[in-house]
Amino acid sequence: MRGAQGRARDERINARYPIWLEYLVMLVVMLCLTGGQALIFSSYVKSSDIVVPPEFILANAGYWALMTLPVTWVMLSRRRRTLDKPMHTLSDAARKVAGGDFSVHIPPIRKDGKRDYVEVMFDDFNTMVDELASTEMLTNDFVSNVSHEIKTPLSVIQSYAMALQKPGLSPEEEKEYTDTIISASGKLNTLVTDILRLGKLENLKIAPVAEEFDLCRQLCESALSFESLMEDKGIAFSADIEEKALVCADQSLLEIVWNNLLSNALKFTDPGGTVTLAQASGEGVTTVTITDTGCGIGKESINRIFDKFYQGDASHSKEGNGLGLALSKRAVELAGGTIAATSEPGAGSSFSVTLKTAH
Repeated sequence: MRGAQGRARDERINARYPIWLEYLVMLVVMLCLTGGQALIFSSYVKSSDIVVPPEFILANAGYWALMTLPVTWVMLSRRRRTLDKPMHTLSDAARKVAGGDFSVHIPPIRKDGKRDYVEVMFDDFNTMVDELASTEMLTNDFVSNVSHEIKTPLSVIQSYAMALQKPGLSPEEEKEYTDTIISASGKLNTLVTDILRLGKLENLKIAPVAEEFDLCRQLCESALSFESLMEDKGIAFSADIEEKALVCADQSLLEIVWNNLLSNALKFTDPGGTVTLAQASGEGVTTVTITDTGCGIGKESINRIFDKFYQGDASHSKEGNGLGLALSKRAVELAGGTIAATSEPGAGSSFSVTLKTAH
């Protein structure tokens, strides 16, 4: 069913505002105004010889009855143009978005470039749709990446488990297959653990326990845990940190940050490269910077590296599941700090974390 202008009528709307009611209200208002004018006129007329004839009263009432028609029509037309039509447009667009169409955008109504509340509401609606479209894309990427990251180790486990069933395997082959299964299951366990941990951090199901501790000591301990990996890859490591810097945050969350940043720096730095850990305190803040001489990050990737499951290496040739930086960012935010990255392809990357110092 369609309205007078060919617009589909929403069957959910059952409230009606009849024209005759608008007309009646306007007529009553006009007659009340006329009655008020008559009272004012009679208060100024002192002569009892002046009497308002009934014909004049009837004619005046008829006049206002006729004049109320175009006035009511003009007001209703203006309401349809400035209120009903924009609301219909917004309702139609919202219905399309609810149906999964995130390409909907409402164009401005005014032609003079000015903005009223309706124009601002349309702009806010368009912004909301853009955010929903971005969220939908991230959700699809999340599902796709989770499927990929889970499918790969499961396929390895299945293939090598089937290979173990073959008769006549040597002890060396059995050990090789078993080690591969253990390695793949370990990656799968790490992935699931990171997903659950990130979900809890995002939903604040893990309440940060803030306490005052020495950040410099924690940085040294994190760096020492990678000492054997640095030696195996032949990567030079240098540190420039203060003797002591107190911060008030959750130690376990910040430990995730340093481990992830150092792990990434070592992972993407070729043998013979350098990883640098620097820390410096300023006015009320302390900044930790981890720099490497690795492959670097392109401009198209630098803005997405903190997204869940995003990996600049689309081939997934490097170990990892794309959750480390997302976890790090959320952990830093919960600690009341900020994290930023700068990089150039072929010139390495630098990650800086800024935290408030303890008072």
